[in-house]
Amino acid sequence: EEAEERLVSSINETINNGGKVLIPVPAVGRAQEILLVLNEYIAQKKLAEVPIYIEGMLTEATSIHLLYPEFLNKEIRDRIIFQGENPFITERYTIVSHPREREEVFRSGPSIVLATSGMLEGGPSVAYFSELAEDERNKIIFVSYQVSGTLGRRVLDGSKEINIVEQTGKLRVVNVRSKVEKIDGFSGHSDYNQLLSYVSKFRNRVQKIIVVHGEESKARSFSDSINRMIFRRQIADIPKVGETVKLS
Repeated sequence: EEAEERLVSSINETINNGGKVLIPVPAVGRAQEILLVLNEYIAQKKLAEVPIYIEGMLTEATSIHLLYPEFLNKEIRDRIIFQGENPFITERYTIVSHPREREEVFRSGPSIVLATSGMLEGGPSVAYFSELAEDERNKIIFVSYQVSGTLGRRVLDGSKEINIVEQTGKLRVVNVRSKVEKIDGFSGHSDYNQLLSYVSKFRNRVQKIIVVHGEESKARSFSDSINRMIFRRQIADIPKVGETVKLS
């Protein structure tokens, strides 16, 4: 709820200042979550009702969610099965199905854009970024993790000049004047405390823990916490790239 309220507050701030909001989203999971949040807060009149444009693979991914409602939570499942409703994409949303339709977005007043990919690594989100980032009234809001080395991470880290290769092959320098914000709390993963709690349940039943899939500094910190706080001995380790770990 805190993450949702921060997101809505941030969007309202930009809309009230006459700007546009770009939310780069991963196509599966995060996109559908943000769609639901925007719908809910607009219905509660807590979020300014402005045009919302969506483009990219999130529309196809959302269709797959609708085909398999039995895997969704009860509230969403019932709305799909018993009310015949699409809880994700409502009449509030405009699906941009061709690049030439983006001109309507750029010409219009305050609006919200959801586009893939979530790290600005290809997809329509890059095209929207290149057009919206140079206006100081606009805002780029990241709701997902930005991997080191991606365009999204460079923007989040404060780069003010971004080189983008356009579809024509021409190199364009984007001067980032828009506001940039990261809203934490929409992660699809458990956080540090949740992971420690999970590991603690196996205190007396594991011989070794291998920490993978994370930035080196974060993985090292988490591994140290496991050893120091839970097992009080060296049980967790981080294998090097290419290292073989024998499981006995």
